[in-house]
Formats: sequence, C-alpha cells, structure tokens
Amino acid sequence: EDRSAGQPCPLQVLPSLLQALHQLYYDPNIENKNLAQKWLMQAQVSPQAWHFSWLLLHMDKVPEIQYFGASALHIKISRYWNDIPADQYESLKSQLFTHITRFASGSKIVLTRLCVALASLALSMMPEAWPCAVADMVRMFQAEDSNVDGRARCLALLELLTVLPEEFQTSRLPQYRKGQVRSVLAQECGSVFPLLEQLLQQQDSPGFIKQKVLKCFSSWVQLEIPLMDCENLIQAAFTSLQDPELFDTAVEAVVNAISQPDAQRYVNTLLKLIPPVLGLQEQLRQAVQSGDMETSHGICRIAVALGENHSRWVLGMVPRRGSELGAATVRHVLLCPGPVLHPVTYVRDDILSFEPDKQAVYQQVYRPVYFQLVDVLLHKAQFPSDEEYGFWSSDEKEQFRIYRVDISDTLMYVYEMLGAELLSSLYDKLGRLLTNTEQPSTWQHTEALLYGFQSIAETIDVNYSDVVPGLIGLIPRISISNVQLADTVMFTIGSLSEWLADHPVMINNVLPLVLQALGNPELSISSVSTLKKICRECKYDLPPYAANIVAVSQEVLMKQIHKTSQCMWLMQALGFLLSALQVEEILKNLHSLITPYIQQLEKLADETPNPSNKLAIIHILGLLSNLFTTLDISHHDDDHESTEVKKVPVQQGPNPVVVVLQQVFQLIQKVLSKWLNDAQVVESVCAIFEKSVKTLLDDFAPMVPQLCEMLGQMYSTIPQVSAIELTRQLVHIFAHEPAHFPPIKALFLLVTSVTLTLFQQGPRDHPDIVDSFMQLLAQALKRKPDLFLCSNLDVKAVFQCGVLSLKFPEAPTVKASCGFFTELLPRCGEIAPVGQVVHENGKALLQAVLEGIGGQASRSLMDHFAEILFALNKHCFSLLSIWIKEAMQQDGFPSARVTPEQKENFSQQILRERVNKRRVKEMVKEFTLLCRGLHGTEYTADY
Repeated sequence: EDRSAGQPCPLQVLPSLLQALHQLYYDPNIENKNLAQKWLMQAQVSPQAWHFSWLLLHMDKVPEIQYFGASALHIKISRYWNDIPADQYESLKSQLFTHITRFASGSKIVLTRLCVALASLALSMMPEAWPCAVADMVRMFQAEDSNVDGRARCLALLELLTVLPEEFQTSRLPQYRKGQVRSVLAQECGSVFPLLEQLLQQQDSPGFIKQKVLKCFSSWVQLEIPLMDCENLIQAAFTSLQDPELFDTAVEAVVNAISQPDAQRYVNTLLKLIPPVLGLQEQLRQAVQSGDMETSHGICRIAVALGENHSRWVLGMVPRRGSELGAATVRHVLLCPGPVLHPVTYVRDDILSFEPDKQAVYQQVYRPVYFQLVDVLLHKAQFPSDEEYGFWSSDEKEQFRIYRVDISDTLMYVYEMLGAELLSSLYDKLGRLLTNTEQPSTWQHTEALLYGFQSIAETIDVNYSDVVPGLIGLIPRISISNVQLADTVMFTIGSLSEWLADHPVMINNVLPLVLQALGNPELSISSVSTLKKICRECKYDLPPYAANIVAVSQEVLMKQIHKTSQCMWLMQALGFLLSALQVEEILKNLHSLITPYIQQLEKLADETPNPSNKLAIIHILGLLSNLFTTLDISHHDDDHESTEVKKVPVQQGPNPVVVVLQQVFQLIQKVLSKWLNDAQVVESVCAIFEKSVKTLLDDFAPMVPQLCEMLGQMYSTIPQVSAIELTRQLVHIFAHEPAHFPPIKALFLLVTSVTLTLFQQGPRDHPDIVDSFMQLLAQALKRKPDLFLCSNLDVKAVFQCGVLSLKFPEAPTVKASCGFFTELLPRCGEIAPVGQVVHENGKALLQAVLEGIGGQASRSLMDHFAEILFALNKHCFSLLSIWIKEAMQQDGFPSARVTPEQKENFSQQILRERVNKRRVKEMVKEFTLLCRGLHGTEYTADY
C-alpha cells in the first residue's frame, strides 16, 4: 500500500538513489559527494523511504547500499513514529525479524543497523502494543530455523539484546514514557540474564560468543537493574577476568555493574564481591611483574570503582573488613602504574560525614591504611634515575608532571584525615634520610619527601606546626646536586613564606639559598617565584637584607639570565621589598635599579624604529610597570592587621613612584612620539600608568594633568584601546574629585569626539575600540554623570553610536553596549540631555534590541538585552508601551517564525513586569527561542 498519495513510486526513485549512493561512496569529486549526501539525507526522511528501504536491502546489493536502507528504516521509526498507522506495526515487526535472520550470516554493519531499527520499534510499542517484546525476541531467535546456522542466530540475538538498552539511552522518548519503558525493561531482564548465564557457563561456547555476552550484560546493567539480579553474571564476569581474550570486556562489565547509583542498596550482594576483589591481588602482582600494563590497569579500575561508589558502605561494614578492603585498594594503587587516586577523596569525605564518635572509630581503623597510602603516593612521585629520565620524551615528562599534581591533590585529602601527624611523619623520614651517613639515600627519595611536605604547606596553614622550624633547619643540609631537587627545595621554601613572616629570625636560614639559586637559569621559575613570595609575605622583616636582594637581582637582570616573564616577576618582588623601606631608601634603591634602564631607553629613543629596538623598549617599559604594580607605600592592598602596618611610619612628601614617573615622563613622551602608530608600544606605555594608578590611587593625583594631556595627544593621533582603558581608570578614580575634574573632563570629551569621528568613517574595523568606548561611557555615567551635562558633548551622537554597536557581530562589543544603555536609561529623569535623547531616539534602541532578540544576536547575550528592556520599562514606561506596539506591528519582525499572538503576548508580559528582572530575562529567553524556531527542541537543553 502506498500511503503517500501524489508521491512518485519508490521504483521510480530507486535509480536516482543508487546513483546518489554511488556518488557518495565512489565519486572522487568532493562537491559531487556533498551534493549526493545532501540529497540522500532528504530522501531518508521522505515518505518514500518506507518503501525504498526494503528494496535497498535486497541481497544482490552491496553492503554500503544495504546499510543506507537499514539506516533509513531506523530514522523513520525513531523520528517519525507517529506517521506509522497502528495496523502496520505487526507487519513492520515481522519484516524486521525476517531481515535480521537473513543478515545473521551477512554484513555485520547492516545487521547492527537492522537490530537498532527493531530496538527502536520495540521501545515505541512497549508496553501496550508489544507487552513482552524482549521475551518474544529471545523466543523468535531460539526457534529452530534450518536456513540459518545456530551460532549466527545466537550472535544476531545478542546483537539485538545489546543495542536495545543503548537505543533506550539515546532515544527521544518523552520523559514520562522513558520512566515507563525503563521499568518494563528492568522486568524483562528476567528473559535475558538466564540466557547470558547459560552461554557463559557452557564449556563449548567460543570466546567471541562469551565476549558478546559480556558486552550485552554491560549494556543492560546501565538500565539500573537491581544488583541482586546481576549477582550470578557479575561472579561469571570475575571468572572471565582469568581469560586474556575476555579480560577487557569483563572489566567493563564488572565496573558498570558496581558503579550503578542504586547498587549500594544491595548489601548482601556487595558483601559477596569483597572476596573476588581481594582475590585479584595475585593476578595484579603477576601482571605488574611481567609489565602487563593493561591487566594491572583493569584490575585497579575494579578496585577503584568499588572504592569510589561504595566507600560509605565499606566503612559501614565491620571495621576489620572495611580496612581490609581499604588496604587492598592501597596495595592496588601501589602496584598499579597509572594514577588511581579518586577513592581517597570519597573515603575521606564519607568518614568525615559520620557522627563524631563513629568518625573517631573509623579514623583509628583507617590511620594505618592512610599512612601506607602516603608511602605509596610518595614512592610513585619519585623521579626515575637520571639516566632513564634523560630518555623520556617531552610528552612523558609532562604526563609525569600532571600525575605528580594529582598526587599532590590527594595528599591534601590525606592530610585532612591525618592532620599534623602526617607532617611529623614526613619530617622524621626526611631527618633520618639526611642524617644517616651509613646509607646515603638517592636524591629522588629526598625530593619526594620534600614534595609531599610542600604539597601540604602550599594550601594548608602550617603556622602552628611544630616541625616547620626543624624542616627550615634541615633544608640547608640538603646536598643539592640536581635541578629537580633544587626546584623542589625552592618551592618548599616558597610554600613556607607565610610561616617565615611569623618567624622572621629564620629568614636568614633560607634566603641565601634563594639568592644563590637566582643566578641559575635552570632554576629560573622556582627561584624567582619563591623570592616573590618571600618579598610579598615578609616585606616588613626584609629591610636588613634589602641591599643584598636588590644587588643580586640587579646582577641577574643585567646578565639577562631569565626569560621575560621571570624578569617581570622579579621586578614585582622588588616592588614588594621596596614598599617596606623609608622613602629615602626607596628612592636610593629605585635610582640604582632604574638608572641603567633609563639610560638604555634614552639611547633607544634616539634610534630609528626597527623590530629589535621595539622589543627592547617593550621589555624596559614592562619592567617599570611590573615594579610599580607592587610598590605600594600606602598599603592599599595589605592583608596585614593594622598593627602590622604601623611598622612603617606614615610617609611625608610625594610618593616615590610619582617622583620617578615625573622624572621619566618626558623620556616616555619622546619614545611615544616615534612609536605612536605601534599598538604594542602604546600599550606598554599605558600599562606603566595604569598599573601605577591602580596601585597608588589618590597618591597618583600630581600626575593627573600631564597624563590627561599625553593621553589626549595619543588618542587624537591614532585611537587605540589601551588609551581608552587608561582614560576609564582615571575617570573611575579621579572624576568625582573637583580638583581633578577639569583635566578628566577635557580628556573624556576629546576621546568621545575622536571616537564619534571614527564612527562616521566606519567603526566595523575597530570592534575592540567600540567595546572599550562603551565601557568608558558606562563608567562615566556610574562615577560622574555630570560629564553628560557638558554643552560640547553630543549626547545624541553618543546614543546613536550605542545603538549601532548593539548590531555588531562581536559578542563582547554588544555586551559593553548593553552595559552603557543599562547605565544611561536610569538617568533619564536627572540629566535633561539624556532624557531628551531617549525621548527622541528610544524607539531606535528598542528596534535594535528586538532585532537582537529576534535572532540577529548570539543567544548568550539575551540576559543583557533583557536588562535594557527592564530599564526601559522602569524609566520610560509610557513611551515603551507605544514603541513596542508599533515595532511589533511590522510584518515578519523581529522574526517571521512568531505569530502576531505570540508577539502581543510577549509585549504584554514585558510591560507588566517592572519589579522582577529575573522574570524579564526568562521571558526574553523564551521569546528568542520562538523567534529562532528552537522552542521545544533539543538545542534548548543547555540554555
């Protein structure tokens, strides 16, 4: 019966189909392939697909063509189920069974696709139209059929049973149907599991059948089958672990079974799993000895799955059995070559969730296990021999580094269980190692212990630990003959910088080591970052060492030992250091530190611009800006208590940074005059002042007039983002102070005027400038709305630029423009020019917002558009109600996909909501989905 009246007969379509398939598979021309694929995709969803699919499955066709026919059937059944009349269900089912039987000995890929199609049919029919679907499948394939070999039928049935749960997981069934079908399938496992058990236990079952059985079991347990129903098969899977051919599939089956969220309800079944898990230790030991990575990793996966998913249950058992499993897991981790660390977290979290009295019992039981685990982890963290490490590729070294980070994180969790005892244990081992002259240890052992200590000290407050003084005393005794060990020594000192701030008498024990390491390029990162930490945390105790630190730092900077980023960190360290000195001392040190660079800069300023002197200029400007980032004598960003700050007397006179900036200002202007058209140099110049402004805040005031003038000249010559960003900083900090308002106002008007000209010439090439300009406008409205009262500010032009910016394709620019309007609209009442321009041009703003919501803008921006609508409704309600009505009357606006009723409904919803901004955001999200034709589709799932 051809249900598609008026459609061409499938036999007429067949030649075109075969030609298109031939093009898709065999035509070398990529355009022909693409055209064929597009046409075939349309054919698959056409009404004729019901008919031509069967024709393509004839046995005289090649597998690729048969596969297309089977795929077309699956698509029709899974996506267009409602097109099939109920009276055709049985014939469709019967045909699929027939074809699956026919292909049981044929092409594997076609068989799988036909099984998926029948699985999809079963899911759509059960339970009403096909109540015992799974039992029927088993019965159909077990019935004798002389035409088909028994093993082929068995494999076809196993394939069908395997894809059924997989198809359920990915099916598009509605939520209520999904729950209904899941419970039916869970009951139907009674028809599947006995068959699987029988096939696994049969002596004559070949390996490929058993493998398929285990895969089938793996697939079914993910339907949340009660664990007690899986008991026999899990035990059979454990037995299969002894067979190398079945090992991987058996591991997958066991892990999937015990990882079910519901599994811990079945205590008796879980209890029966403990002996087989513990029994794997011998197999694991042999695998490790023979270097069999896959086997050792698989066994560890099983132990870890039990630990991760059932740690609370394991703990709830008799403590002896719980610790036995815990110890076994630790032994697995010890033997396993890979990073198997997660169960530690789960066990720790579960122990800490018990009531205090139970906690104490479990912590006591598990203490030895955790101490054993620390030994395991530190053993695994050890570097290999120098010779072996030398042969490692850069990828292997990076993987080892990441693995050590995992170990470090795990030690943190262990610390929460063992507390100070862990630090004592590490300290004792390190002490014995360093003082034992009879048995000299390897550097790897020392390094691993230090690494463990550093992992904890980096994130835990060790200020009250009684072993840190001893450790600080031990560090100078370490014989450093190796880069990795030296690095770890440095990082350990860095992790103790807060402790050193509380115990300044110990600084001299370690500071010489850090200054010595500073001269070694191989220790660049560790030595510089450690010095920076010490200078930041201990700056009030460093004045006696300041001259030495500055001298050593200057020497390594001049020798150019370190890469650019480490030079910048070193300057930040010196900034922290100098912050704690007296003003005269700061100026003296700044003079000696900066003079060589100023001399270089003066020389470079006279040279003709070229790529190499550009890099030198950027490097020097970077050094200065990093120094000024942390040189803060007013302690704006000090974490110390007020009593600590009193260590440094209140400074008199100008800030040293301002003194230096004023001295080099003309030189910077000279450099700038030659490099005005180079964005990187301009950015480096702006960075010096931006970092200084952020650090100095009000202390920067003496520089404001001359900096405003320089910025104006820079931006007028060539508009660049860095100049707008610095202007924004100045507006933020100084615009509200009457003394500084005139220069700030002049700069703001100049930047606005230049940017408006840029808009007239075509702003599309400068989305970054438009973005920063919008942020500047928003900042001005936030900090000093009076700027919008200036007679020579063209508020109308600014407003129109904002509307234009809302239509940019770059999301950050649109977001910044929305921010501008969200600040502007609330000022309608208090700033007359703003009120007037919104009254006259607000409709254009609404139009742009609705266009964006209608589909012109990224969906990620909808919350920002909603903010504008909310502000319009709150501050311009009467106007909005007229504008939105007029806008929505346009045909096809804001999208051809929405009906007049939907548009009217949205408009009314928006106008009614003047209090709850979150509701407006929800309305906009809902409406934009309608406009884009996405409402109710899978694309909205993560929205």
